[in-house]
Amino acid sequence: MTDFAYEEGRWEPPVAGDEDATLLGFLERQRATFAWKTKGLDAAGLRATLGSSAMTLGGMLKHLARFEDDMSTEWLHGREQLPPWNAVDWSADPAWDWRSAADDTPEQLYARWHDSVARSRALFAAAMAEGGPARRAGGPDSPAPSLRYILLNMIEEYARHNGHADLIRESIDGRVGHDPPG
Repeated sequence: MTDFAYEEGRWEPPVAGDEDATLLGFLERQRATFAWKTKGLDAAGLRATLGSSAMTLGGMLKHLARFEDDMSTEWLHGREQLPPWNAVDWSADPAWDWRSAADDTPEQLYARWHDSVARSRALFAAAMAEGGPARRAGGPDSPAPSLRYILLNMIEEYARHNGHADLIRESIDGRVGHDPPG
């Protein structure tokens, strides 16, 4: 899965896949839904808010880029936080990813998210090959979460933000639905 399946139509996880394929399949479905909800918007669309919320689709793109990098790099592989995330004082500005998205162009936001998803896919594939869903960062006796836990955490985070994206996107141009038509 090297590209987003929404371009081909609705993306479905395997109905009778093994645990690896099912976990990754549901994550890909959430990613494809998010990609479809944020696709093709200009700066105004990516900065649009709904009601009293300050949440934007651009903020979601940047937040989920950070989430992808943090889950796959830090949590799963125990590596240092990647740039630009490692240059932020998260204690002083815990919403930096959300807030600073307004300073980025749509091209920067889309590229950052696509790049982080590509990195995550590669790191998750390596982890699956090294031990499957039970693989833990730091070895089998590590207190770190398993790949299974991390993937379910990612599915949950995307599902939550896909609900937000659905409402914001509908307010921009009427695009509705939970995943791409197909």
